Amino acid sequence: MSRTLRIALILAVLAAVAFAGWRCSRPNPSAEAPADAARLPDAVPQSSDPAAQRIEVDLRRLADDAMEGRETGTRGYDLAAGYVAARFADAGLQPAGEDGGYFQRVPLLKATVQQDGARLAVERGGRTIELRFGEQFLPWANFDAPSHTVEAPAVFVGHAIHAPDLEHDDFAGLDLRGRIAVLLPGAPESFDDHRRAFHSSQQEKLRALAARGAVGAVFVSTPQFEARVPWARQRAGWDKPAMRLRGEDGAPLDTFPQLQGVAAVSAAAADLVFADGERNAAELFAAARAGTLRGFPLQGTLLIAGRTQVGPIESRNVLAKLPGSDAELAREHVVHTAHLDHVGIGAADADGDTIHNGALDNALGVSIMLETARTLVAADAAPRRTQLFAALTAEEQGLLGAQWFVAHPTVPRESLIANLNLDMPVLTAPSTDVVAIGIEHSTLRQAVEAAAAELDVKLSPDPFPEEVVFVRSDQYAFVRAGIPALYLDGGTLSADGERDPKLALAYFLRNCYHRPCDDASQPIQYDDAARLARLSAAVATRVGNADQRPRWNDGDFFGERFGSP
Repeated sequence: MSRTLRIALILAVLAAVAFAGWRCSRPNPSAEAPADAARLPDAVPQSSDPAAQRIEVDLRRLADDAMEGRETGTRGYDLAAGYVAARFADAGLQPAGEDGGYFQRVPLLKATVQQDGARLAVERGGRTIELRFGEQFLPWANFDAPSHTVEAPAVFVGHAIHAPDLEHDDFAGLDLRGRIAVLLPGAPESFDDHRRAFHSSQQEKLRALAARGAVGAVFVSTPQFEARVPWARQRAGWDKPAMRLRGEDGAPLDTFPQLQGVAAVSAAAADLVFADGERNAAELFAAARAGTLRGFPLQGTLLIAGRTQVGPIESRNVLAKLPGSDAELAREHVVHTAHLDHVGIGAADADGDTIHNGALDNALGVSIMLETARTLVAADAAPRRTQLFAALTAEEQGLLGAQWFVAHPTVPRESLIANLNLDMPVLTAPSTDVVAIGIEHSTLRQAVEAAAAELDVKLSPDPFPEEVVFVRSDQYAFVRAGIPALYLDGGTLSADGERDPKLALAYFLRNCYHRPCDDASQPIQYDDAARLARLSAAVATRVGNADQRPRWNDGDFFGERFGSP
């Protein structure tokens, strides 16, 4: 069971990385919400707890077919954003968006790869090897040019990692200037979990290649990588749009224009890239597993060509606040986040359903955040620090809404002191506990442990620490900005001894993750959701009332790398 569950979890967290809204300047969200939001059916309560009932109502609205799967940049997402803004106002929260309203504009570029013109060719030993589109290679979207062709000598750079603190340098003795880099995904198994997660990031790898003068990149899949992310899955999604944030000049942000072409190659076709060379793919894969992988120049040249359709779109974050009760500390903000977007309308399931409702991912997280806000508003006194609530867009596109907010906050940047994130709590079997992912990195641990003790909630460790999901949801945008963060998730201990939360998680990830069956018909445990909301509110109260800001623990990897805000 554990191996299957781990594979399913990896599929889930990696699949998230692969959509124009309207802007509001009026403070009345009810007037801003599309009329359809008021016509959605009422929920039938499944719990006697009023908090659980409210969460269920919100989830059923957000996961209704009328929301069309809440894909970023679509009418369905805007409908959901209007609903959340109205619920923020109903809870008594003040607008925290732009122009006195509840919304923050998020400018984006949407890019779709075109099959026509896509090529990956190896020129070596007097012959040309053309790889087949889809079956053997897939081009990446190019946000910087509608078409591209780059042909250059190639160099194999292992995992493309430079980690001096681990005395590891895949680039030692290699010249990447004007060359196409060929690399493997992932990182050495000898790295600890957090460093392996950080250095496995495709963005970090591309950044390292660009800094060293490479003009292109080819990611060669390994059997281990495809055991988690099968090539058939990658191939099936080749035409799904990718997104990047858009700057004021209309150009994409966080891209590397000097990398003129990027492509991926299947593990089965790897030997075509290394053909007639000193080492074949099997030898390189084995060296990667053994930790003895070394880079070397490749003979001949590689050619990467492709076309991308790129256009601007917009979406919105939904922002609201509960002002702090202390004249001084109210200037600081504890930020609550949950991503509102999902993947929209896609391939039909066996019943012909095409709407990916995203009930657990992440209508449930947003609904729990809304109940957290109501709990804090209803308390005898507000926390000393201001509580800022953010329903974020474009998480499914690479944490883009969170990145935009952190880079362009609607409050002073230095006032953001902590982040509490909720993402896809799979509460489909009753549990007695909560998992606080990232608790080991900062002094937020003390607040979580005290709040859990106060509510008699058991805290369980991350059941899959090796997957480091701490870097795979919106809290990571805050972490990279130096802001201590937590990811509150569902528990792992069965409440009735019969239904196992771990097995329920495994079933969901294998069968319903990013599929139409992630809808409100699932056996969602709304009492567990209410408990998670109470814990979130209790943690926020303690962080909000503490004399000192949270800080990273001494020697923590993320604290040392990203520092304090």
